[in-house]
This record gives sequence, structure tokens and C-alpha cells, in this order.
Amino acid sequence: MIRIYLTGRIAVESGGEIVIRESQFRGRQDRLTFAYLVIERSRPVPREELAMLLWPEGAPAAWSTALSAVVSRLRSQSTAIGDGVTITRGYGQHQFALPADVWVDVEAAAYAIDGAEGAIRAGNARNAFGPATVAATIARRPFLAGDESAWASREREKLARCRVRALECQAQVWLAGGEPALAVEAAQEALSVEPYRESAYRLLMRSHAQSGNPAEGVRTYQDLRGLLMSELGTDPSKETEAVYLELLT
Repeated sequence: MIRIYLTGRIAVESGGEIVIRESQFRGRQDRLTFAYLVIERSRPVPREELAMLLWPEGAPAAWSTALSAVVSRLRSQSTAIGDGVTITRGYGQHQFALPADVWVDVEAAAYAIDGAEGAIRAGNARNAFGPATVAATIARRPFLAGDESAWASREREKLARCRVRALECQAQVWLAGGEPALAVEAAQEALSVEPYRESAYRLLMRSHAQSGNPAEGVRTYQDLRGLLMSELGTDPSKETEAVYLELLT
């Protein structure tokens, strides 16, 4: 099994051993190109696309030579992963040739959160906890820390959404299991990532109520209402208002 970690510190594990560490990458361009080719490995990536990734404000005159040097270094590193693992080239394109069963952390997080939400919808909250925890754990780690490329920023946004979804699943699991204090923590963390997310507010309101403190749930609703009105000029949704009315009664 080959495992590739793109969150936290980049690393590649093969046969239970770390064969590539982040410290082995020469610099930002090598690290960014490696991550991009891993995520886009299902297709050949045109060299011009990689040039736009590395030099978004305009590629240098000798960009083709510079890109070839980056890819050459990565191809040399990839030999440590296993037989047949390489970065192919041809017709002005590059593609990372990896086994079909390779495990990539950001993809594992996306798969896990889909499974967790599916379990919640099926009424199997207990089965949601494991995959939700996997997704939340991966999504908490930084993606290409320090890299300010537009692509890296979009990937971070995806991870942030995954983290919030995972935290909401965890909150629902804790509520179903009669652990409202833990549900409060999960909902609050979700709101620290997405402050306007009403579904997280509803979970927080229900969690306070199950804790025996409906007044705090009411205050949470009032905080949301004030935030939406002052920042967006809108009111909470009918679904959120319904939870509020439940707390009042």
C-alpha cells in the first residue's frame, strides 16, 4: 500500500516506511508540482497548465527549461516509491503514474465524509462516527502551508468545507448518543470555520437544549439573528426559526 500525505508535512509511505519526506523537496515549486500531479493523476497535465500553476503572474522566458528541471527532480524522487511509479512525459504533457489503490489523505477525507453523511441519512449515527473522525482529523491539518497559489487556496477551501461537514456529523453522533457537551464542542468548532452556517447553529441550539440549558440555545439563536441582520441584512431560515420555537416551548 502506498500512502501519500498532502496535509501537514508532505510525505509518501510505501510498504510501511516513509520513502519521501517534505524536507527532500528542493523548494516551493517542487512541492506544489508534486501535490498537483498527485491530485490530477487521472489525466495527462499539459506543460502550459503547470507553468500557469508555478508562475501565475507570467512565466519566465526560460520556463520550459525550469519546468523540466522541476519534473526531472520529482521523477528521480518517485523511484523511491516503488516499481513502475514515475512521472510520464509525452506530447507536451506530464502524468503521475501511481497504482490504482494508492491512498491519498485529501481523497480519503472526501470519501470518509460522504460515508459519514450517508450513515446519518440512513439513521445509523453510530456508523458515522469513525469516518467523520477520519475526515475531521485530516481536514484540520494545513494543506501546503505557506503556499499562496490560487490552486492551493481552493484546495484549502475544500478541506475547510469537509471539516465543517465532519464536525456536524460528529455533533449529530454525540446528540444521538446522549453526549450533548461533546456535541456543543463540535458545533462550536464548525462555526469557528464557517461563522454563518445555520445548520451548525441549529446543532448548537439542540445541543444546549439537550444539556438542560435551553436558555443558552435561545441565546445562540439571538446571536445568529443579530449576526445575519448586521452583516447580511437577512433573517434566519424557517428551519432555524422552527428549532428556536421548539426551545421556547
